[in-house]
Amino acid sequence: MAKANIQHTITSFGIYDKWDNSNKALPKITQFTLNVPAKIDIEFGFIVNIKKGKGKKITYCIYHPDIPDDKGKIMPPFDGNIYIKDNNWDFYLGDTIWEPIHNKIGDWRMTVECDGKIIADKTFVIGEPNKIEEAKFWKRAGY
Repeated sequence: MAKANIQHTITSFGIYDKWDNSNKALPKITQFTLNVPAKIDIEFGFIVNIKKGKGKKITYCIYHPDIPDDKGKIMPPFDGNIYIKDNNWDFYLGDTIWEPIHNKIGDWRMTVECDGKIIADKTFVIGEPNKIEEAKFWKRAGY
């Protein structure tokens, strides 16, 4: 009998409270959004729920703007692999902003793959706080 395909849903995305990766608890959502103000230590990302996938390997990747390392060389995307721990599993993929802020502004795309297929994909726009508020205003005004 063929094994059932995994089921996956992005349960939340946006800005979260500070995440402690040494704690099993996932961060709590504070604001659903794809527009994130460029502020130090702001936590953003998404949580994907995966069912019927225990033991499968997922690959995650965070594509960031061209952020240079200490030597001025552009850092590669942050990526890795992890195994699904049970048959109803929540996985948080996120990042935060650090000094200097100016080179973190831009699009941050986050993806999760399983069995060669992208199962979760969000692009967050990191921008100057005043410009994000201005864009929200004009969007509400119908422009």
